[in-house]
Amino acid sequence: MVYCQPGAKVSKLVGVHDERLKIALNAPALENKANEVLIDWVARQFDMRRQDVQILSGQTGRRKRLLLRSISISAVSEKLMVLLN
Repeated sequence: MVYCQPGAKVSKLVGVHDERLKIALNAPALENKANEVLIDWVARQFDMRRQDVQILSGQTGRRKRLLLRSISISAVSEKLMVLLN
């Protein structure tokens, strides 16, 4: 689960907010642009294809649930540790 902050200068993992990963996005929250940037950013960070990242819920809000296909939980955990440090 993630908390998105659209309108940032650069897309990056900021930390934790309300027990969710907080991700700043360099796109406005208009016309699905922030969602597209989120999918691109997650795919790039985890070396995945865009098609393997899906927003399950929260398409119109800041709190989102993501589905990451074709990646193990341990690989996600390892990458998050790197991104958070």
